[in-house]
Amino acid sequence: MPRLTWQKSSFSGGGEGNCVELAASSSSRIHLRESDRPDRTTATTPHALAHLLHAVKSGDLPA
Repeated sequence: MPRLTWQKSSFSGGGEGNCVELAASSSSRIHLRESDRPDRTTATTPHALAHLLHAVKSGDLPA
């Protein structure tokens, strides 16, 4: 896998850990990880990530 350039969420407080980081790859995938667990990553499509973010912001996630 090519080296990814990670960016922290703009909502991260700048402190230690508990930050969401994203990286885009040339295969049109968005990679996600928590800054305190950089060895664990997941990948998704931009479209799927947009749907997740919309659901989170609107409160439409099931309890």
